Amino acid sequence: MAYGIGLRWFPLALAFAVAGAQDAELAERLLRSGERAYAGKAYAEAVETWEQLIQQAPRAPQAAQALLKLAHHQLDTLKKPEGALPFLERIKAEHLKTPWAAEAMLLRGRILAERSRGPAEIREALAEFNRVVDLFPDHPLVQEARFQLGLAFAQQGQWGRALQNFIEAMRLDPASATARRAQLQAAETLDLLGDGPGCLRMLQGLRNRFPDSAESAEAAWRIQVRIKERVQKPPLTSQGPWPEGRQKWLKTPTLLATGPGGELYIFQDDLDRAFQLKDGQLQPAGPVAKGAKGMVVSGSGQVWLVSPKLGVVKDDSPAAPAAVAVSSPTGASRDAWGNVWVCDGRAVQVVAPDGTARALPAGAAVALAALPTGGAVAASDTAKALLFLDAEGQTVLTVPYGKDLPATFKYVVALASDPLGHVAALVDGDFEGVCVWGPDGALLRSATFKALGVAGKFRAIALDRQGGLILADRSNDLLIRID
Repeated sequence: MAYGIGLRWFPLALAFAVAGAQDAELAERLLRSGERAYAGKAYAEAVETWEQLIQQAPRAPQAAQALLKLAHHQLDTLKKPEGALPFLERIKAEHLKTPWAAEAMLLRGRILAERSRGPAEIREALAEFNRVVDLFPDHPLVQEARFQLGLAFAQQGQWGRALQNFIEAMRLDPASATARRAQLQAAETLDLLGDGPGCLRMLQGLRNRFPDSAESAEAAWRIQVRIKERVQKPPLTSQGPWPEGRQKWLKTPTLLATGPGGELYIFQDDLDRAFQLKDGQLQPAGPVAKGAKGMVVSGSGQVWLVSPKLGVVKDDSPAAPAAVAVSSPTGASRDAWGNVWVCDGRAVQVVAPDGTARALPAGAAVALAALPTGGAVAASDTAKALLFLDAEGQTVLTVPYGKDLPATFKYVVALASDPLGHVAALVDGDFEGVCVWGPDGALLRSATFKALGVAGKFRAIALDRQGGLILADRSNDLLIRID
């Protein structure tokens, strides 16, 4: 009897199998049709085709691919990361067993990490990267997930766990570009852990193994500056007006900042805006802001100005009104999360990209400079000390004004820093000149203006990628380089 029932249902089962094969064939044709349209930049046609695929065959493996392609369309073509999230979340919910789920979770983690604005907010991104590692241990994207885990742990200040993941990323495919990026980050993490020699060995190993890579060139200047500032410590000397021969060529320079690649930006007070110095020429950069007292440059090279009247100004329009007003800004820095730290005579405030602000426990400060830890160094004329702050604004190191100098200074005019954690200052008082400290607060180099043989009204300072100091002289409308 059972055998007879099996014969009776066999044609129906065969029909289902044929229908399933036809659905799979249709799904594959729709996927390829969408790819053809997208390659020809017929984006609307491609999106409509992939959406039809998902509707007709929602459980087919090709549906997961179509969802991933729609996510990439939002992310890469439309530049709308938020628009990609629903597609990625659907892959995670409906197609977890497919290999495309690994890429979906990795992309979702990177979007969440990018929009995080503090250590606590990156936890969801961490979870996604961990899922890629745990659920797809043999997937090629595990190496990138490990690298992203390292970056996320570093942003939380968990240097040991960050280093562990960077080293694991290096091990998984030692010849890959991701391994080179991980080795560069591993070196910087060693430096943050206080292992300077280990950092230098890691950087030199990168240079030896991949001499023609971009990462090798990056490692070269990091080695050069660290040895120069922390080992050799040559006396500071003036190289005179910089670029050489430029006299009276600016319109009252009052602020300096460096970009992600070491580019120099100059705010000219008479022109109410910043300019990038590129190939010896000045190019307008950023918004117009009369009387700006702070300038920061984002990781993408976008210039933001801090004005007493307008607050944080981006793209020729002020940010949303801050919860706490900054009436008299005296300096600013930008952290790894995209927040702008602003100081005045009363407090240090963190202004988020949406314009909301919160005060930090550091107290009053007159100048700020970003640190690679995600925090900043603040100059407090009230406490007569430099305060090294972590990403939450807590003081982790205090360096009294004048420590290890022949005479103390009373005021800090301006601060600057580089990606390696070196901090430079223009100082005034009994000791009038410039100072450079290491990331541990140790004084590395210093000189008075008198010893340097320079005179002017210096109001801004920057550190270049060779370890030199650039000073903005507003009275003589020029720049001076000290090295």
